[in-house]
Amino acid sequence: MTTTEPDARGGASELTLAGDFAKPDMDQWRDAVAKVLNRGRPEDKQLDGEQSIKRLRTTTVDGIEIEPVYTLADAPEQLGAPGVAPFTRGTTVRSGEMDAWDVRALHEDPDTLYTRKAVLEDLERGCSSLWFRVDPDAVSAEDISNNLADVLLDLVKVEVSSRTDQKAAAEALLGIYEKAGKPKDQLSLNLGLDPIGLAALNGGEADLSGLADWVKRLEGMPKSRAIVVDATIWDNAGAGDVHQLGYALATGVEYVRALVEQGVSVDDAFETINFRVSANTDQFATIARLRALRTCWNKVGETFGVTESLRGARQQAVTSWRDITRDDPYVNILRGTISVFAAAVGGAEAVSVLPFDTAWGLPGDFSRRIARNTQVVLAEESNIGRVNDPAGGSWYVESLTTKLAEAGWVVLGDVEAHGGMAKAVADGHAVELLAPVIAERTKRLASRKEPITGVSEFPNPEEKPVQAKPRPAAPQRGGVVWHRDSEVFETMRDAVKARGNAPKVFLACLGTRRDFGGREGFASNLFHVAGLATPQVEGGSVEQVVEAFKASGTPVACLCSSAKVYAEQALPVAKALKEAGAQKVLLAGNVKELGEAASEAGEVIDGTIAMGMDVVELLGSTLKVLGVSDAGLETSGVSK
Repeated sequence: MTTTEPDARGGASELTLAGDFAKPDMDQWRDAVAKVLNRGRPEDKQLDGEQSIKRLRTTTVDGIEIEPVYTLADAPEQLGAPGVAPFTRGTTVRSGEMDAWDVRALHEDPDTLYTRKAVLEDLERGCSSLWFRVDPDAVSAEDISNNLADVLLDLVKVEVSSRTDQKAAAEALLGIYEKAGKPKDQLSLNLGLDPIGLAALNGGEADLSGLADWVKRLEGMPKSRAIVVDATIWDNAGAGDVHQLGYALATGVEYVRALVEQGVSVDDAFETINFRVSANTDQFATIARLRALRTCWNKVGETFGVTESLRGARQQAVTSWRDITRDDPYVNILRGTISVFAAAVGGAEAVSVLPFDTAWGLPGDFSRRIARNTQVVLAEESNIGRVNDPAGGSWYVESLTTKLAEAGWVVLGDVEAHGGMAKAVADGHAVELLAPVIAERTKRLASRKEPITGVSEFPNPEEKPVQAKPRPAAPQRGGVVWHRDSEVFETMRDAVKARGNAPKVFLACLGTRRDFGGREGFASNLFHVAGLATPQVEGGSVEQVVEAFKASGTPVACLCSSAKVYAEQALPVAKALKEAGAQKVLLAGNVKELGEAASEAGEVIDGTIAMGMDVVELLGSTLKVLGVSDAGLETSGVSK
């Protein structure tokens, strides 16, 4: 690599960077990796370079392989540019202004007085558009006009969505704008019609009739859109990046076909569709998925014969509801920040942040402010909005974009072969395709291969609940089932809390802190996941350990120490605990660490705890021994 620097006479001289260093190759890198991984391995189990690379390779829940290192060979031949086909790098060119993306605030509170005030506060303090969810447990269609009473409709974009009656929501919003008396070309609204998404939520068949009528009612309003493809429905239902992408494409394709059949030109059909997608804490996957959707939608447009400049997919990114936790909710602020960063870098035209207390109830002033300012800080202080496709050219991001686009296209083909997205939703095919992904994610959550900070890792069993206004009861839905990733752990904590008398696991910490410190920390962290207290004894004789165990009043104990101490003390202590009434004795580590006593361990050691184990299964069986009710555990997957 060379560059230039000014010389003493004001001219320029060539400076060679790293010129004295030999250029490394991949074989050298593989050998270096193997050297690190082989440290401490027996001679007969040494790994070669390729085996070492395989150890570092990971796979996403939906089968996308992530390499440990990428090279120029993983980059596309042509990088392309933002604002032009295939739109991988963005549908528009960011000008460097601070309003690089639309900061869109979600409103769900049925209290009109509160929502009207919150709307003004959002617009005065950083938001540029509004989103109302219109449902029996949210904003009513009749109240939209009151909520917008103080808003200048020609300056603010407004969007509605509904999980129950999309036509009523769209009619209410459109009626307000039709009566506003403003020039149509200055108005900007999104009607949020997504009949396939509505059918997915409630069951039954999607009604695509009459979509063209809504498009015609928006004639003369070039800034307005009638249809949204809501892929967050599938993210909430457990889809990974591939199926969220594939289902969005399949749904969009079906809407284009329906509109063309109803007399809308293919160009106008493309122009009236927006996409709503999730943004989660896997920032690179989110960035690549947004880029891949634009790439694929351009290909769809090419197939339909859409004018090239109109093939860009406009995306509203919403921080993932499935990522939101109830416990340790302030960590959700960090999750939201990562997700917004990913959405912005990925080129979303609009971004909505779910407030950190979403799982507790209706967000209040403070949580709404944090959600709003998360975007404002990233845009105006971190200057993310000043850069076009900052991840473009990254070998990793470009490769991941291509892989997701190809895999999403395969899902699109599967759905098309099945008869289309509406049919796949109606007969359950779409849900069936998600089953392996959900099963794999469930396994990773249970083993903490996908940890949830503050919930499955580093929980605070003594945290105080967040005060939030309860949400109104939501109507029952007969379609896809939504779950947050943290629910299985929250269910256990609820069951423990309902049990009363502070269920415990006694920690028998043998030897000195140098011996047991690490495993005591690991064990207490594990049991705190379920909200269990962990009284303990440090060192002492067998008699002292037994005395402390009896005083704890629990039938479950866990031994914590080093292999050296286990070999001397684990078996006699475990036997003494059993004789003292312990129904379940666990060992932090491996039974082999007991040495010669390991052969007898099966008589008194009921299980072990270690990295990578199924935490949900272990805690579920422990809760049963502690007499914690099975109520609610069976359906959450805790009780097995």
